[in-house]
Amino acid sequence: MEFGQGAYVNSSYTISRTASTASIPGEYRLREEEPENVKKVNNLQNGDPIKIGIWSSTPSLDQNGNKYLPNDLASSSDLKPPKRDNWTNDIEFLMSCIALSVGLGNVWRFPFTALDNGGGAFVIPYLIVLFLVGKPVYYMEMLLGQFSSRGCVKVYDFSPIMRGVGYGQVLATGIVTTYYATLMALTLRYFIDSFYPLLPWSYCRQEWGELCIDSELNHKQQSTSSADIKTTSAEYYFINIILREKSSIDDGIGYPNWTLALTLAFSWLIISLIMIKGVRSSGKASYFLAVFPYCIMLVLLVRSLTLPGAFDGVLYFLRPQWNKLLDPKVWYAAVTQVFFSLAICFGNIIMYASYNRFSHNIKRDCTIITTLDTFTSLLSGIIIFGILGNLAYESKTSDIKSVVKGGPGLAFISYPDAIAKFKFLPQIFSVLFFLMLFVLGIGSNVGMASCLMTVIKDRFIHTKHWIIVVCIAVTCYCWGLVYITPGGQFILNLLDFYGASFVALVLAIFELLAVGWIYGVKRLCQDIHFMLGIQTSWYYRLCWGLITPALMAAILIYTLVQYEPLQYNGYFYQTGLYIFGWCISAFGIGQLLFWAVYAILRSPGDCFWDRVKTAFKPKCDWGPLDGNNLQIYKYHINELKIEAMFRRNGFWYRIYDNIFG
Repeated sequence: MEFGQGAYVNSSYTISRTASTASIPGEYRLREEEPENVKKVNNLQNGDPIKIGIWSSTPSLDQNGNKYLPNDLASSSDLKPPKRDNWTNDIEFLMSCIALSVGLGNVWRFPFTALDNGGGAFVIPYLIVLFLVGKPVYYMEMLLGQFSSRGCVKVYDFSPIMRGVGYGQVLATGIVTTYYATLMALTLRYFIDSFYPLLPWSYCRQEWGELCIDSELNHKQQSTSSADIKTTSAEYYFINIILREKSSIDDGIGYPNWTLALTLAFSWLIISLIMIKGVRSSGKASYFLAVFPYCIMLVLLVRSLTLPGAFDGVLYFLRPQWNKLLDPKVWYAAVTQVFFSLAICFGNIIMYASYNRFSHNIKRDCTIITTLDTFTSLLSGIIIFGILGNLAYESKTSDIKSVVKGGPGLAFISYPDAIAKFKFLPQIFSVLFFLMLFVLGIGSNVGMASCLMTVIKDRFIHTKHWIIVVCIAVTCYCWGLVYITPGGQFILNLLDFYGASFVALVLAIFELLAVGWIYGVKRLCQDIHFMLGIQTSWYYRLCWGLITPALMAAILIYTLVQYEPLQYNGYFYQTGLYIFGWCISAFGIGQLLFWAVYAILRSPGDCFWDRVKTAFKPKCDWGPLDGNNLQIYKYHINELKIEAMFRRNGFWYRIYDNIFG
């Protein structure tokens, strides 16, 4: 029986329908070399030798019609995989993933998302969604990256027709990377301003008029006219001094703020220095980026819980509103919070895992990271609402929600406003808080920029690493200047929805379908057993095959049904900008079609339908990067294919077998 061109089986070998197919590196051992470049691989089922011949120097086709490179199944000395960086140790990978996933979304997005969606009751749907969406997808992307040692584009060699998912995710990640760095620029500006003897956002300027009240005065100043609405100096400072924001962009977006241009340049300088040597440098920086924010959080936690009224704020945060559990908006908020907090389906996790050693225990790391992400969100909520409880106490009000302004400006309006009211050295807490935000943001931004770098490096293997880093930094910096203009926040809001959030949501569904049903849950579980030597539980199988894709599809349908024209602070964009936004979405999602056509045209086959079928199958070099592991893996897969010939065949059985087989 032949195993494709150049490989054959000893005639005494027979396949048993009931034989175990368990195969992991180490279960097979190479025997002494035979003449003419032929190796024997021991079959654990019955001990009979399997002879695997060396491929000729002429490229040939495998049983799927894919081209093999010369010596595709040669010995490790003949197989020389492309050089690829690796983490110095396993801890660096864990720390880097923590720095990537634990970011601004945990500190300022989660607490108020929870408050608006049931308070303590929101934790229940959040944990359910984390269990059914966040953890399974995080583990799946870790597995794909580590198993193949490929970035988020080349990983789709398991089904070339779906490579557009990777390119679309790179586009979304690129957009997020450009504007995420501008948030670091804003944070750095506030960090610098925190060293003033008097916090510059704590008092009103003369040009802001009588409707401004000092943030440090606990809102005790009130207008004599009920028609007048007071605005804090912190909000005036952010809008008029930091952003110089316009009321509309009908006449253009204006020119960049030179101070923010400098802080943005410094942010990209820090990111570039961390990335300059790839994972060898970013891995070292991850210790600081992952651990330091927690040191500051502990300081802020102790201080916030010792403030008068703090426990009222914490109880307000954790008090359940059970009626909210029946609201679909709450579940939508839970999915989006988990989705973007863990940074899944953006290609970042696949990229980081691709630098792991082949047998690293990523199941353990997945549990640690997803649990820590949830813990950080809850910890941040306790800290923030402890401070807000004190703010309500000082303001002589029991309505904690009324003392803070939510939304995108939360980190730069509400928090500075609350810090300005501290009676004892508010500068210290301001420095600590914005330093924490800056470090959290840098950790996430390094991960996203590294994803772009990996895709480029995988394509241009011989390009010097520092050249790619500099090109990414300069390009993203120039584009980031758009966001620090007077109309920059309007553009940021537009691109965030149409270019990042919506595109990532659609592509996430196709990613799950590609892995769960094209490549197959069963095949993925076989790869896990080959790589780690562990069996996959029904929990992961059901999530990958059914539950998670269904939940993500429901969220997409809900998004489309509830869609309303995007607006920013009550401003509706011009029609041309809506068209531009949908064009960006179409371009990102359209990568699916473009690269599907490309894959079909490049696939071998006698007719169009043969090309299509081949494009759905893994490429000939799909598998571990290491030559020895790849050789064993190819034999292992061929063995499984032979055994599959003796199994039942039918539509419903194939569905059952894909999930539970």
